[in-house]
Amino acid sequence: MSDRVLVYKALGDVDVSDEFFDSLRDGYVGFDRWFASKAAEKAYILEDSISNAVQGMLYIKIEEGPIQDIEPNLGPGRWLKVGTLKINAAGTKAGERVIKKAFDHAVAEECVGVYVTVFAKHKELISLLERYGFALRGQKDSVSGVECVFVKDLQTDHSDIRLNYPRLSLGGRKCWLLAIYPEYHTRLLPDSKLVTDPVDTVSDVSHTNTIEKIYVGKVALSRVNAGDIVFMYRTCDKKGPAYFRSVATSVCVAVESKRKKDFENEAEFIAYCKKHSVFEEVELKTAYRTSARTSTLRMLYNAAFERRIIRKFLLEDVLIAEQPRWDLKELSEEQARRLLELAEVPSGIIID
Repeated sequence: MSDRVLVYKALGDVDVSDEFFDSLRDGYVGFDRWFASKAAEKAYILEDSISNAVQGMLYIKIEEGPIQDIEPNLGPGRWLKVGTLKINAAGTKAGERVIKKAFDHAVAEECVGVYVTVFAKHKELISLLERYGFALRGQKDSVSGVECVFVKDLQTDHSDIRLNYPRLSLGGRKCWLLAIYPEYHTRLLPDSKLVTDPVDTVSDVSHTNTIEKIYVGKVALSRVNAGDIVFMYRTCDKKGPAYFRSVATSVCVAVESKRKKDFENEAEFIAYCKKHSVFEEVELKTAYRTSARTSTLRMLYNAAFERRIIRKFLLEDVLIAEQPRWDLKELSEEQARRLLELAEVPSGIIID
């Protein structure tokens, strides 16, 4: 059975005659000529793993402001422009995954913001952009028509965790280390894939693609409040000592926690978890039916660590005490900042 994979490749290696590009060709005058001119440049392509048929494309580039071909102009500074964004999501929320890729690049390049031009008829895309902090800023006139310009400001604190995404605030927040088993880790957090993970662990399914993740477990997740910082800790894969094999890989921001009793019934629990957790419906039924301790934590997946931090350094450098056990362990703000520093998370992620 074929799967869909997200790859970063030169446009010259992409078949522009693929039917995926027909709507772009119809919507933008001179699309084929533009595409050919970008042959040496790279884009994120969502493609069928067997046939290589194109199912999505994200093309981005860095521009230095002021940006004067839109009205009103965008100010000085480095901007990330989303030049082309089209996804055949097929119910998998692949749009969220490519939006995250754009944010990752913008933060790494220390951009002041991200902007997208989109025709007003694309309501679903506009809704997705607005959910994660893009706001209508102006318009752009071209031979293809008038496009709306949506801008994501990466310098302003919006005091809202979704509007701030992928940036996060440490000041006055509780910080946690949350354990996740290896068999679930990369399925839930694809950008945090380790080099030792199997090559087929990242698939085009909803829980992989979503920016919002739901962790289901039996730990006391109700201790975590909205806005708290959550560091994901992949436990030992049994291929060596945990001292070297257990590893912190990612940072998330908590949206909400729920206990089993917060759900009216099993159906509500399954509907809540299904699109955002790694578990199949039968597994969710088992979790609901077999333990009163079952709880959930909804989180934003803000960043994968540039450098994964093994347990050795968590103990010796971050100074996390070995006991009590690291299922859900509270960290001090100082420990959290040191962990982010060791992990080489771009400074632009941190608001304060």
